[in-house]
Amino acid sequence: MERQRTSYVCQNCGHTSPKWLGRCPDCGEWNTLVEEAAAPPSGRSRRPAAAEPVSVAEVTLATESRAPTGLGEFDRVLGGGIVAGSVVLVGGDPGVGKSTLLAQVGDRVARSGQRVLYVSAEESVRQVKLRAERLGVASPQLLLLAENDLDVILETATQQRPAALIVDSIQTVYRPDIASAPGSVAQVRECTAALVRLAKDERIATFIIGHVTKEGAIAGPRVLEHLVDTVLYFEGDRHHAYRILRATKNRFGSTNEIGVFEMAGVGLVEVPNPSAAFLSERPEAAPGSAVVCAIEGTRPLLVEIQGLVSPTHFGMPRRTAAGVDYNRVVLLLAVLERRAGLHLGTQDVYVSVAGGVSIEEPAADLGIAVAVASSLRDRPVDPRAVVIGEVGLAGEVRMVPQLGRRLAEATRLGFARAVIPASGAGEAPAGLEVIPVSDLSSALRIVSS
Repeated sequence: MERQRTSYVCQNCGHTSPKWLGRCPDCGEWNTLVEEAAAPPSGRSRRPAAAEPVSVAEVTLATESRAPTGLGEFDRVLGGGIVAGSVVLVGGDPGVGKSTLLAQVGDRVARSGQRVLYVSAEESVRQVKLRAERLGVASPQLLLLAENDLDVILETATQQRPAALIVDSIQTVYRPDIASAPGSVAQVRECTAALVRLAKDERIATFIIGHVTKEGAIAGPRVLEHLVDTVLYFEGDRHHAYRILRATKNRFGSTNEIGVFEMAGVGLVEVPNPSAAFLSERPEAAPGSAVVCAIEGTRPLLVEIQGLVSPTHFGMPRRTAAGVDYNRVVLLLAVLERRAGLHLGTQDVYVSVAGGVSIEEPAADLGIAVAVASSLRDRPVDPRAVVIGEVGLAGEVRMVPQLGRRLAEATRLGFARAVIPASGAGEAPAGLEVIPVSDLSSALRIVSS
């Protein structure tokens, strides 16, 4: 009897090796290679018939119809609504609210009269019902199925023909004809591929929940994100109320949009005005607080950046950043010390974005520098001022994109002054005093009250 062949597959990147290795040669992670049995041969393969190519000029385009779910923030991220036959992968940390979000989406779609099949591969039907009662989900068109056998899921979906299929989660679904355990590279890859084929053949909008690794990436092979049409990450600290839904891939829309939700007792609630929500608890006349305007997709967001400077009690001063890039903070501290004359070599510096939001764009540079300088000098920043600008290594304040939209958002929320780069002095909405600055030292003198 011929011995079944085995191989070793990396759980992180999908690298295949004929023998076990302690460290993956592709991604460099340790102890990620697991043994997987090779699929039995299905007989002699035959070459398929050649397909007839079509000229690109003869291809006709049809506009993809979108069905709004009723959750405006969710529809914004998708690009306007659900596309029939699309496959959406939703990832996020444990407890962030992935199941809650898709349960609410399924209920909204079911209330419109369309059938939705919610497959729970981790929980029983009663457990899902308990969550549904808390969320107020009770549509008779929302069908529940507690099953992790892929063949049963595919057969049920084919019989019921729902408008939307929700699978929670892909790491617990398995194919019986594959010898490896659920969650392995082979299982996740093949199960996802089968769900994609079902979605395309039956025109079923499919939502798949995926677990994430400790680094924040979706667990399983990287090819998982290539198979689906849209990849959404649900971000947020479980200890904060606000959650951000962000698209990193979208074949039917933009990847620049975000959706903002607040976790409440009745589930996730849309936040139509995130800027006002993020600034609602901002302390006035407190040193170390500055307001900046960031752009997420097409949406301007006013957020508060807090800085705290205190004498260090150790030989090496500490630098901590939450919600902003650590390396960017270290760079700005060097610019403050060299170009603005602030002595931070013996000070611990802490920088944080209030509300659990993360800002990646350099337009927040000037706000970070102002907040740190305000804390060091123990002088508050003008509470009516918003600070916008990128800071260069020479201490210059550089122009940022979409400055007009940022200033309009500041005016809408009642800010009276805006410190902006000198090159953008011409963009001044009515009711807002625009103060152009060319260097960091000038900005620090102006914003201190």
